[in-house]
Amino acid sequence: MTQHFPTRQLRFFLTAPSPCPYLPERFERKVFAHLPLSDGATVNDSLTQVGFRRSQNIAYRPACEACSACVSARLPAADYVFSRSERKILARNDDVERHLVEAEATMEQFDLLRRYLLARHADGGMAEMTWPDYVAMVEDTAVRTHIIEYRIRSKDGGPGDLIACALVDLMSDGLSLVYSFYDPTLSRRSLGSFVILDHVIQAGLTSLPYVYLGYWVRGSEKMDYKVRFSPIELLKPDGWTLASARELKGLDNRA
Repeated sequence: MTQHFPTRQLRFFLTAPSPCPYLPERFERKVFAHLPLSDGATVNDSLTQVGFRRSQNIAYRPACEACSACVSARLPAADYVFSRSERKILARNDDVERHLVEAEATMEQFDLLRRYLLARHADGGMAEMTWPDYVAMVEDTAVRTHIIEYRIRSKDGGPGDLIACALVDLMSDGLSLVYSFYDPTLSRRSLGSFVILDHVIQAGLTSLPYVYLGYWVRGSEKMDYKVRFSPIELLKPDGWTLASARELKGLDNRA
């Protein structure tokens, strides 16, 4: 599919090499561009479809030398068949309500994010995120974006406990999960998987073809969860392709 976006509005830049956060002893570089305020949503759509990700008003894509481990991944919502274990995850969270709210940061969300980062990513680049950083992550954008809050259903009719959040871009052909976080003490609920499965359901209900998951990093344990979902499409030089089981297990090196 030919992509159309106003390239004349975009200037692409290349970052200096820095240590890779996913693979040891490797260095990453990124190519990035600032999304235009006037047409940010359309440009973001087109760039996401060719492998870019959004962070605030910046779209970026890996441009590493001698490494192509990062591969864009998306789930085809209409063709998705929930496995037995995925149906169990959905059932375990049957008491969870989803609330679509404006992309406006709240201290309740930030407190949940801090607990998540300290428990799951204490040595990561986001571990020192401050309140202004979080506000910028959520609110500094000109694209169609929102937050999904997941709350345990309250017995008294009030707002239930906040257990997960997802910052999501609404695109012309799907939902792009920009960032999600959840209560790290509720491991039995498998909230990370639940958020993804719920967005597959929502994409199907709204006739959106895809759920964009960002990058799968071959060889990174912390990113392997993405290819547990099936069917899944990966972006290759010749376009989006349905991934094979051999490829995901590392037996096929043609990716």
